[in-house]
Amino acid sequence: MNISLTALAREQLEIATSAASGRSAHSVRGGHEHTLHQTMIALAAGHSLGEHANPGEATVHVLQGRVRLVAGDDSWGGAAGHLIEVPDSRHSLEAIEDSVVLLTTVSTRAPSTD
Repeated sequence: MNISLTALAREQLEIATSAASGRSAHSVRGGHEHTLHQTMIALAAGHSLGEHANPGEATVHVLQGRVRLVAGDDSWGGAAGHLIEVPDSRHSLEAIEDSVVLLTTVSTRAPSTD
């Protein structure tokens, strides 16, 4: 696999900034047969991914813009080039400015061999 994350980020941010939801996502790698999943998420400034659970180990690599990851009373800011470890608790992700992140998750369940 050889994917231009730069081109994909540009495309996803264009979709997000024109969408009423202010967001867009595209699976880069993963599927039911894999434990490692990567998803590119674009958020227009002022939009967010609402609070949700963490399905396993996860990181957010900020590719463009500035974001804030919030978990309860704790929060972590990130700008382009930052890697944020996602806590093992409910959390949300907010875009301070137009942003693109690469979410990497490792499922805690074993992959299917069927």
